[in-house]
Amino acid sequence: MIKFTDVYKIYQMGDSAVHALDGVSFEIGGGEFVAIVGQSGSGKSTAMNIIGCLDVPTSGVYELGGVDVSTMDDDQQAVIRNKMLGFIFQQYNLISTLNVLENVELPLLYGGLSASERRSRAMDALEAVGLSDKYKNRPNQLSGGQQQRVSIARALAGDPGVILADEPTGALDSRTGREVLTFLQELNAAGHTIVLITHDNSIAVKAQRIIRLQDGRIIYDGDAHDPQAVVQPEDTDVPAIGFREEAAT
Repeated sequence: MIKFTDVYKIYQMGDSAVHALDGVSFEIGGGEFVAIVGQSGSGKSTAMNIIGCLDVPTSGVYELGGVDVSTMDDDQQAVIRNKMLGFIFQQYNLISTLNVLENVELPLLYGGLSASERRSRAMDALEAVGLSDKYKNRPNQLSGGQQQRVSIARALAGDPGVILADEPTGALDSRTGREVLTFLQELNAAGHTIVLITHDNSIAVKAQRIIRLQDGRIIYDGDAHDPQAVVQPEDTDVPAIGFREEAAT
């Protein structure tokens, strides 16, 4: 489903080249629930942007569903995003002037669906998250947990191959956050591929597998319930290499 092969992302900072991703390789199969974990500066957000077709590698290959998207232009990536990816964000990104149903329908406008098909898919997605009775409400009439469930419904409505969840509990209280994570586990049990981006070990262990990044490199890739999976990087034997910088040539 998702495959990184020797992926580098290099940013030019003055006379130095900063390696945000430094030769990263991994595969995520269909139906997996994987957490990509790391502290600020680890490269996890860069990896998320590439997985989400919001950015491209400097070098290396990124394949999504067997298709090399590494060299696609913006328009081609937009098509892939709309067809294959669903996004759940920390801040919900709901439009306050639209009701719940209209928010869920919004990404479907780009899919060439009829109005009735969009409405049907959006209502099915709201039913799946238990909010079909709130379809006429505006976002400000919902709790934080309900707003996040609307954003999950929006991600589900397009029937994506991959759901990409970026710190989905970051704006929620602990109880509501647990409910959202449980729902993601239920979606995964129903066959959805989930990629969770987080800095929090207590959230990461809700996945089946953890890929831990430090300074743009993978330092752990394995079972989320292995004790080594939640060891902080500074406690490992892996050297702290920092973002690798080299003089521009």
